[in-house]
Amino acid sequence: MYQTLTFLHSTFRWLVLLSLLYSIFRAYKGYFSDRKFSKTDNSVRHWTATIAHVQLILGISLYSQSPIIKYFWNNFNEAKESFDLLFFGLIHIFLMFFSIILITVGSAISKRKPTDKEKFKTMLVWFTIALIIIFIAIPWPFSPFANRPYLR
Repeated sequence: MYQTLTFLHSTFRWLVLLSLLYSIFRAYKGYFSDRKFSKTDNSVRHWTATIAHVQLILGISLYSQSPIIKYFWNNFNEAKESFDLLFFGLIHIFLMFFSIILITVGSAISKRKPTDKEKFKTMLVWFTIALIIIFIAIPWPFSPFANRPYLR
């Protein structure tokens, strides 16, 4: 089960990133060209938040099954000295959870804004901040924090 969750979580991140980038692109384009917030824009907003929530569920499931995390919590005083273990034990999950909160709140606020321009602006700001945090928290192969391959 751990191997399957690792593969799904690693693969699904690309869908999260693509949906966020597409949402931000549509929000940017809509905001700066004074477009109407269409049904498609609303669907993109909704599906981006949904995809992020699915990834969060996969991540929490993986966190509960991971031998790295079990070792981290069972040997906390020793493990906190290793930045790699600290990254996956606390930093990664905290930053990702926070970014999902930003996406959720941004999506909800955007949906309730009275004007189209405000909807686009809200999506643009909240989703961009979430994307930056996610990009920092992903263990990219080139990351100075912790690194893993692009696909596992």
